Amino acid sequence: MQALPGFRDFLPNDCAIRNYIFSQWREVSRRYGFVEWDGPVLEPTALYKKKSGEEIVGQLFNFTDKGEREVAMRPELTPTLARVIAAHEREFKKPLKWFSIPQCFRYEKQQRGRLREHFQLNCDIIGEAALAADVELIALCIDLLRSFGFTEKDFVVRISDREAWVESLRSWKVPEEKIPEFLNVIDKLERVGEVETRRRIEQFGVKWFDIEVMLENPSEGAQEFSGRLNSVLRKLGERGFGEFAQLDCSLVRGLAYYTGIVFEVFDRRRKLRALAGGGRYDTLIAQLSGGAVSLPALGFAMGDVVLGELIRVIPAATTQMENAIAGSRAPDVFVVVAKEERREEALRRIQQLRNAGYRVDYPLVPTRVPKQFQTAEQLGARVAVLFGDEWPQLAIKDLRSGEQRLLPEEELLAQLARLPSLSSRS
Repeated sequence: MQALPGFRDFLPNDCAIRNYIFSQWREVSRRYGFVEWDGPVLEPTALYKKKSGEEIVGQLFNFTDKGEREVAMRPELTPTLARVIAAHEREFKKPLKWFSIPQCFRYEKQQRGRLREHFQLNCDIIGEAALAADVELIALCIDLLRSFGFTEKDFVVRISDREAWVESLRSWKVPEEKIPEFLNVIDKLERVGEVETRRRIEQFGVKWFDIEVMLENPSEGAQEFSGRLNSVLRKLGERGFGEFAQLDCSLVRGLAYYTGIVFEVFDRRRKLRALAGGGRYDTLIAQLSGGAVSLPALGFAMGDVVLGELIRVIPAATTQMENAIAGSRAPDVFVVVAKEERREEALRRIQQLRNAGYRVDYPLVPTRVPKQFQTAEQLGARVAVLFGDEWPQLAIKDLRSGEQRLLPEEELLAQLARLPSLSSRS
């Protein structure tokens, strides 16, 4: 028996990588004042249809449950967020700054960077219309990737303004109902090429020259109707993030619910699919709540699969991850039981050390002393504590320096606390 196509087993090393990614996501999100939340894995299929249309069903793991309800495993968390906000928004002061790390499921073709299940970080700001929220969210996205050891040479945030496109299309007399279709043509520009895009654009009665102004000189084109983009770039530059950001008006994102600034993150070599993407969706909560609640909102998602791919191809990021994993696995103390007569006493001391917050390992069965020391070094333990013939004293060995000394048993905790790498645990 094997795992289903597109699903993963997480062996200890895989789980360590996953936990490392999660820990970075959580640490940086909290640094920006975001708080964690989550929702159910199973939702009514109708919730996803309401957001994305009937065609979404082909990408869902959906079924009829034992209560005869049409349900689906979540492909994303935004619809759940809208449902939760509509039900509970009065309980919280605005703006809400929430993040989550859901496992999501999509029945689609597997490819590099995309599986049928994945974890993703979602960060959303609810209840704030000011452009400062857009800047804050993009800055968070940049900082998250920086936390993995990536630099401006490794990734770029492409930023655009979907609403600016909408305003321009209205000025070019494109019918309102045709605007989403037009934007989908722009969204596919990189995939289908300029010649085909030009042919499709001309069917809307729009001059290709106007599109070229937007695409070839986006700063000039965008300023015709909006200063938002330049303002975002300027404010990111003030934070020292200017080298990470790039104005790119060809980016509109294919999802029709976006209403303002949108962005996507790519590796500089463009070998991988988007690392993250998102933007402002001021009307979505009202749409999904049936108009019961209307709040401005913006957010982005970052998936673990493609992020893991990039970590593996950037040496500095790989080294940082490996060091972090090794440090999280290594015991602080390895107890060497040299005399089996002292095992009961050693176990009492082991529990005392664990109660004090230290990571402690020891041989479960009688083992030769050299083998025990070898195990301690292989595990990366900081110190070894030897229960041997020295009673009522213990031998403590610093496995980094090789220094060894005897000390009274009651002084063990104090001695460990004096070691810089361990003092924070006691």
